[in-house]
Amino acid sequence: MTKVALIVGTVYGAAEYVGEQAQALLKELGYQTMLFTEAKLDDVLSFNADIWLVISSTTGQGDIPDNLLPFYLDVQNRFPLLTGKQFAVIALGDSSYDTFCGAGEQLHALLLEIQGTELAPMLRIDAGETLEPETIALPWLQQHFTKAN
Repeated sequence: MTKVALIVGTVYGAAEYVGEQAQALLKELGYQTMLFTEAKLDDVLSFNADIWLVISSTTGQGDIPDNLLPFYLDVQNRFPLLTGKQFAVIALGDSSYDTFCGAGEQLHALLLEIQGTELAPMLRIDAGETLEPETIALPWLQQHFTKAN
């Protein structure tokens, strides 16, 4: 069964809600999932996921949320190669800021740097256009995550 690690960075809960909805959808499609809201690199690595799905809001001036920053820094420092594994990023932001989806951009770049294979182009969701990011994220997930083997 294909395993998906859902790694969430949230400030006010929107990204976590998207993560919970994504987890339910992926389970329906036959994936084995684990939701990490306080992700620790060792825990994510022990889950041995085939796919890392990162869902993150952006805070401050394009910063990674506090609950995800230690994970990001640990990945950056320890550099675990994702060779042969896929990833996807759903970035939540507000286009009225110059740093629109800045956290997602940083996470995306890091996952490419550790040699992950991009499953789909990064999804950027603009809070200025929707108050319900799951209405954009779930159809995107259905498009890129077909029924699991």
